[in-house]
This record gives sequence, C-alpha cells and structure tokens, in this order.
Amino acid sequence: MKIVALMKKEFHRFFHDPRLIVTILLPGLLIFLLYFFMGSMIHSESGREMRVYLSGDSAIVDFLGQQIEGRGDKVEWIPLENEEEARAEIKEGKATAILTFTKDFDLFGEDARVGLVYDSGSETGSYFYSLATSVLISVGMRFPIDVQTVQEGGNVGMEILTSILPFLVVTFVFSACMSVTLESVAGEKERGTLATILATSVKRSHIAIGKIVPLSCIAAIGAASSFFGVIFSLPKLMGIGFDVLFAGSYGFLSYFMFFLLILSVVPLIVSAIAAVSALAHTMKEASGYTGVIMIVVMVLSFVSLAADGLGSWAVAVPVLNAVISMGNILSGELVLWQALVSVGANLLYAALLVWLIARMLSSERVMFGK
Repeated sequence: MKIVALMKKEFHRFFHDPRLIVTILLPGLLIFLLYFFMGSMIHSESGREMRVYLSGDSAIVDFLGQQIEGRGDKVEWIPLENEEEARAEIKEGKATAILTFTKDFDLFGEDARVGLVYDSGSETGSYFYSLATSVLISVGMRFPIDVQTVQEGGNVGMEILTSILPFLVVTFVFSACMSVTLESVAGEKERGTLATILATSVKRSHIAIGKIVPLSCIAAIGAASSFFGVIFSLPKLMGIGFDVLFAGSYGFLSYFMFFLLILSVVPLIVSAIAAVSALAHTMKEASGYTGVIMIVVMVLSFVSLAADGLGSWAVAVPVLNAVISMGNILSGELVLWQALVSVGANLLYAALLVWLIARMLSSERVMFGK
C-alpha cells in the first residue's frame, strides 16, 4: 500500500497546481495554432486554375476533382499523349502536373501504381501535389506514389508534415515531462523531503515506480494534448477536409499507432529526467543535466530527416524510432512491425532506467553525497 500512497502524493501535487495543468495542456494548443495558421496561409488562396495531364482511369480522379472544386478552384483534365511535351509545359508554367494510373487500376491490386509529376517550385503545383497525395493516402492506398519533379527540390509542405511535425511533437512532450519531473525528484531532494521517504522501510524499487508511473501518467495527458493538436490541425495543414482525413489508411490503426508511439516516449523521457535529477543536488543543477538530455533528444529527432538513409537498425534507437515511425504514418506508409518494435524498445529502455533509479536511490553517495 505504500507504493499506492506515493502515487497518490504525486497525483495530488499535480491536480492541485493549476500552473502544472496549464503547462501540460499548452503543447497541444500550440501545435494546433501553429499548424492551423500555417495551413491557412498555405491554402488561403482560391480560384486556382489547374491543367493536369491524365493517363489511365480511376474513380479517384472524380473524387479529387470534387475536392479541388469544393475549394473554389478549377481543374482541367487533359489526356496524356506525349509525356515529354507535358513535362515541358509544366516547367514553363503552362500545365500543373501529370497524373498517371496503371492499366485496369485497382486501388488494392498488387500491380497498382500511381505516378505524379509536378513543379516543386510552383505554388499551384505544390498545392496540387499535397492535395492529390492526401486524397490518395486517405482513400486507402497501400503503396508509395512515384513522385517526380521537373525541378530540383522536394515539396516543403510534406517535409514539414512528415519530418518537422513529429520532431515538434516530441519536443513538446519533452517539455511536459520536464515540467512535472524536475520538481518531483530534484525539488524534493533539494528540500529534503526525498530523504524523509528514503528513511522509511519502503523498498527503493517501489519509490522509483511510485514516482515514474504517476509522473508518466500525468505527462501522458500532455502527450494526448499534443496528439489531438496534431489531429485537429492536419486538415488545415494538408488542405483537405475531415471527411478525407478520417478515411482509408488514415484510419483507426494509424491514429492508434501514432498515439501509442507518443505514449511510448513519455515514460522513457520521464525516467531519463528522473535519473539525472537523482544525480543532481539542486533544481538548477538538474535543469542543466536535463538540458543535455533535451539536446540529445532533438538531435535524434533531427536525424529522422535522413531516415531514407537509415537501416532497420534504427528501431533500436530510443526516440529516433518513434519519430521515424510517426513520419511514416503521416506519409501513409505505416510499417506495423517497425512501429510495434519501436514502442516495445522505448518501454524496455524506460524499465531499465527505472531499475537504474532504484539503484541510485539505494546509494547514499548519490543521494546524500557520502
């Protein structure tokens, strides 16, 4: 029962401190506002006129046309006869894109493929690319789109979505974990209340669990806030409606795995911050150590930008594995085994850190400098 009392103490401290509650809920609101207004600026224009060369046939074309016209834009579908001439027109700004479907296209067929050629330097071309890929992903496409640009460089909007957005989520989750963990470990150590707990007969492992579990649960509220901030900002950022976003491959499994990946990072970060806080003697010292951890987390998140050059070994790297998997989900390429292994690996690392914290709590040299 002593471990339950320790957990209640942590929950009581959080729910009776309005400042901590605001700190936990703020990340989701910030993510939503940032990407909502970014999407508003990107997709604020209407009245675009698009000329798209089309090869092959699919009901997706009609659906895509409805999405375009529903935003006050116009699209003219032109049968593709000469691809080289069509590419030249795209480069000259006379055409928007080339959209190709394999013969007898079946969305779930093994040989189904979609090709898209556009000008990454054109605002209209990039808009069509974002909308077309979003629609294709949302209707249940299970294969990558063969995307080519007539100019050097990729689509900045999708890079933001699949790379920067997961990094931002992890950064905000880290802030939420830090706000509740530092005070609970380093703060109590500095005030001497932790020493009082250590003087009791409670097992050190129970003390470690009694702190990490409730702190992770509290930080998970912040993770949920970030998750919903992402979900509700996606339609505006991608320039699509909720009806498109919540269909097809952006279904329950994708959202569930995205949320699970966020949650798997929470106890890992909480445990890491608690470990360095146990080493510190003051809150200031613990903040300095935590800053180093934050840099490491940011570096691991940025490495995901080069995910195409990384092997499957990346699933064993904490945080990096979650960011890569989240990026894959946002791009419509959920690799289920990779996501599940990433979740398991992060939880395993968190458990090892809890064991390390218990050992540190048993050391008088670490706790009292003796």
